[in-house]
Amino acid sequence: MNSEKITQDSDLSLKLFVVLNRALQSIEKQVIKDIKNHGLNLSEFAVLELLYNKGDQPIQKIGQKVLLASSSMTYVVDKLETKEYLKRRACPNDRRVTYATLTELGKQLMDDIFPEHKKAIDHIMGGLNYEEKESMIDQLKKLGYYAQKN
Repeated sequence: MNSEKITQDSDLSLKLFVVLNRALQSIEKQVIKDIKNHGLNLSEFAVLELLYNKGDQPIQKIGQKVLLASSSMTYVVDKLETKEYLKRRACPNDRRVTYATLTELGKQLMDDIFPEHKKAIDHIMGGLNYEEKESMIDQLKKLGYYAQKN
């Protein structure tokens, strides 16, 4: 590869980074707006969505799955417990482990809002057709896996 081609490729990589970040910011802004309409913040919704779709989870693992620091995780779980959307449950086999479990109120909330949230996400992603979404998913996975290796 000649030096001009390397410079062009480097410039294009930088442009891709900027475009990806701006697109993510725009999407995230709309997603947060939708979630706030349901009286939750992004972290609270992420925890509820995980429990709703994956079942009871060790509190220590939730933070990793929804990308929250452990100090923030305790705060979010406390808030959701205060709102009576989840409860803590001790692990019968290991006293060091505590599970987060959706309460009936939490399950009802997610039964009510998750279908609406899914529609909102579909609308937000409406700038791409089905084939473009599939292609974008494949390309972003490829990019993410490559970035993880380096």
